Amino acid sequence: MSRTTETKGALETRGIEQVPDRERTARTRELFPTWVGANISVLLLTMGASLVVSYRLNLWQALVVAVFAPVLSYGLVGLIGIAGKRGGAPGMMLSRAVFGQRGNLLPGSLIWVARWGWETINAVVGAYAMLTLLHLLFGLKANSALGMAMLLAFVVATFAISGLGINAVQRCNKYATYLFGLFSVLVLAHLIVDTDWPRVFAHPAGSTAAVITGIGMIAAGGVSWIPSAPDFTRYLPRTASAKAIVGTSIGGAGIVVLPMVLMGAVMAVSVPDLASAADPVSFLGRILPTWIAVPYLLIALIGMLLINAMSMYSAGFTAQTLGFRVPRHWAVSVNAVISLVFGSVLMLVATGFMGSFIAFLSLLAVAFSAWVGVFGADMLRRTEYDGRAMADTTRASAYWYRGGFSPAAVTAWATGLAAGLMFTTSTWFTGPLARNNVIGEYGLGWIATILISGLLYLALPKPPVPPRAAAATERVEQPEPLGV
Repeated sequence: MSRTTETKGALETRGIEQVPDRERTARTRELFPTWVGANISVLLLTMGASLVVSYRLNLWQALVVAVFAPVLSYGLVGLIGIAGKRGGAPGMMLSRAVFGQRGNLLPGSLIWVARWGWETINAVVGAYAMLTLLHLLFGLKANSALGMAMLLAFVVATFAISGLGINAVQRCNKYATYLFGLFSVLVLAHLIVDTDWPRVFAHPAGSTAAVITGIGMIAAGGVSWIPSAPDFTRYLPRTASAKAIVGTSIGGAGIVVLPMVLMGAVMAVSVPDLASAADPVSFLGRILPTWIAVPYLLIALIGMLLINAMSMYSAGFTAQTLGFRVPRHWAVSVNAVISLVFGSVLMLVATGFMGSFIAFLSLLAVAFSAWVGVFGADMLRRTEYDGRAMADTTRASAYWYRGGFSPAAVTAWATGLAAGLMFTTSTWFTGPLARNNVIGEYGLGWIATILISGLLYLALPKPPVPPRAAAATERVEQPEPLGV
């Protein structure tokens, strides 16, 4: 990442303000380890196994899911990431230009809350990974007190990494990528030798609807990163290749998602009770020999720390755009506390992890997709973002629009969100239009959300795009908090 006065130190001090052009010296290839690190999680193994256990897919269908899911979701990550190099600011800061200074509070608040759930899930999985390691190494049995201690340790470590900033996250991602790749090869080699392949290939094929729904389940993890994509591209120069941003995002995610989902699908032969298990990690200790399971879980644990660190890093920006008068690293602490509280409830109360997780993913994808549709459609007409107008939250801002709202953006977002939920099916919530139609049956509620919100935004009358203020990228004043 850029080695400027703002970023070369251990602690990043830049907040949501636009990055000046002179400091934007990053390279697109640095996105590759970022999106590799964003997927180093044993959850992908668990989700790969659930394709076989819960969705009844065979290995070839799981391969289709593992190929298309990262292309679809991280293709969108890369496309929205182009806005970061255009505007040099975090995603939810750029969103002010689309929704208006006050209108942005609506999707921003929902995305911030949805990110609590994603961080909580990762924190709980990290705690379970630590419990599994303690059992493998020392024979310790999991209990509530030990589980809470591991959850606390995971959240504290996450806060420490994310509080340092982008350089710390990028540097950790780089080394974790190499280590995780090495041990994934060892796991793959063990599975090739030890797996009952006739039993794997004898598994009957599932339905087409289950394949498409499975793609949506795996893709939901990538969809959760879409609003954060500009956070990791804002240090790229304006001349950075848009094609390279998209390709690097897909490649970095795909190189992890594809093999891990397939390995999980193969492992599912040995874990038929996975769908009802309260712990999504301990099955690795039963399938893999200790000399592979221990280092692999250690590296995966580091990966999950980095995933949550990246999420909290972006969540800190979101909190600042909502008007909280705190520096980014203090805004991160809010998410850390929430992860700890919600994670404790999940570990103590939940009886089955995968059912709750899949239900959460279906709703998470819709929550993020409404914003994606509007913001992505707006990128078709907006190639520049005025840093001063984004930072100015008064009526004088060029992005104040009508009473602080862009009626077209807010209307399209709310309509797309409501429509998507009506077509969504989960164990927690089933929309009234989710049955007896292709959208509901195939789990396409989140796709419908993107299309409805995006097309409606394009059709509605919109305020003109104001010209970018001269020297807006060279001297940007600190944002005036909205005082939420």
